[in-house]
Amino acid sequence: MSVNFRDASDLPVKESYDVVIVGAGISGIGAAYHMQRECKDQSFVVLEMQDTFGGTWNTHRYPGVRSDSDLYTFGYEFKPWTGAPIASGKEILDYLGEVISENDLQQRIRYGHKINGAHWSSQENRWTLDVERSDGETFAVSSRFLWMCQGYYRHSEGYLPRWNGDETFEGQIIHPQNWPQDLDLTNKRVVVIGSGATAASLIPAIADTCQHVTLLQRSPGYYRTGRNLNELADSLRQLEIDEAWIHEIVRRRVLFDQHALAKRTFKDPDGVQAELLAGVAAFVRDPADMTSHFTPDYRPWSQRILFVPDGDLFKTIASGKASVKTDQIECFTASGVQLQSGELLQADVVVAATGFNLNVMGDALFTIDGEPLDFARTVTYRGMMFTGVPNFVWVFGYFRAAWTMRVDLISKFVCRLLIHMNKIEAARVTPTLREEDRDMPLSPWISPDNFNPGYLNRSIHLLPKSGNRPPWENKQDYWVEKDEFPNIDLCEPALLYEGRKEKQRSDLSSARLVKPQAIREGNVQ
Repeated sequence: MSVNFRDASDLPVKESYDVVIVGAGISGIGAAYHMQRECKDQSFVVLEMQDTFGGTWNTHRYPGVRSDSDLYTFGYEFKPWTGAPIASGKEILDYLGEVISENDLQQRIRYGHKINGAHWSSQENRWTLDVERSDGETFAVSSRFLWMCQGYYRHSEGYLPRWNGDETFEGQIIHPQNWPQDLDLTNKRVVVIGSGATAASLIPAIADTCQHVTLLQRSPGYYRTGRNLNELADSLRQLEIDEAWIHEIVRRRVLFDQHALAKRTFKDPDGVQAELLAGVAAFVRDPADMTSHFTPDYRPWSQRILFVPDGDLFKTIASGKASVKTDQIECFTASGVQLQSGELLQADVVVAATGFNLNVMGDALFTIDGEPLDFARTVTYRGMMFTGVPNFVWVFGYFRAAWTMRVDLISKFVCRLLIHMNKIEAARVTPTLREEDRDMPLSPWISPDNFNPGYLNRSIHLLPKSGNRPPWENKQDYWVEKDEFPNIDLCEPALLYEGRKEKQRSDLSSARLVKPQAIREGNVQ
């Protein structure tokens, strides 16, 4: 039975392209660069919901916002980074703006264009997008290929849990994702709930203004400390090495060190933990505080390890301008936060640095030949395409390496795929389970034993499934994929091509015929 939705065919088709890229953040800008460079004969456009580029770096405007990955790997491979490894949000936006300007990408981007729906027609072999512009006009945009670069969380609102009594609190409760630009924290008592990257960067930025800041966490996380510089890069600059060479050399060094650390977290987790804790202990005066507030009870890299440049968070705590409480919230009162231990944290402002609301494909409604598409009932092809979904790629970056490393790998693959499709005159390509995959065990998008931040734990049921064999695994491993992706066989049986000269199917049911037993029975661990 077909789902009822506002039929995009009833809307005027304002524009038609070979490729539509959704999102003008770091993924979409990277995709546009590669499209323009490698697929010169194909038309494309970038549709961005916000009023400017930047994605995450435009959404997050709280004080102190900065990268938690070094910019030698977070930056693009084609655009050297020349500043300090950890950059502010403004510096990253400036960098992205330079990429757009230097490559004349501004003509490709349409701002204020929200995708409410995406509808595939096998008869036409095209996607039709239901687009709503910021001025209220709605229309359709048609494309042969859809490249989703909008990220993985809801930009309009962060994850804000409800606490008992929070409606009685007489101060402000704000989420950093919706930071009021006119917020005045002068002499205010501030409680920051959460211990992730947002809290770690926000607290040093506001502590001098506030009367006091309290970091309230349920449990400790891991931190790395060090100077915000790269000695290898600085040494190469002293030798007057070209910046492009410096970027590539330092990038490889950083990636090598990251890979070595990630491997050690599995082989020698206790040793890695001891090293990380020693770095924090250099700033924390009281050994009891190390035990209570800075010693996690999980393996390093089960969640992100936060880099604290120059130890600024810990210096702020040591100065007395900020403090840490590790406890559970019992309830809110009119004057603050009541903890389960019985302590009351007096507060004028509570900042809920409680994470993201994960969403899938920007919360847009997807259909294939009129049937609703549930991505959770698909199996991923190499963590970027999905069974039964034609001419479609989603960019989802790395957890343990910079997001952008995967942007570059996927972009090169997509361009190679588009060129191949033109060469063989294929109208569509659909990842399709092979006969031998019928009884393949399925797992979540990523195993909770591997990586388990709160936003994934809350919403992983919404994401596609991962298989236990190539090419159905979501490996999340740059050091494997950097060699695999350039050598993906575009003619492998898992990629089903259908050409314009072939007899068209009325739908894609045959392409989805082989379903693993686990999905058919709804039994996915």
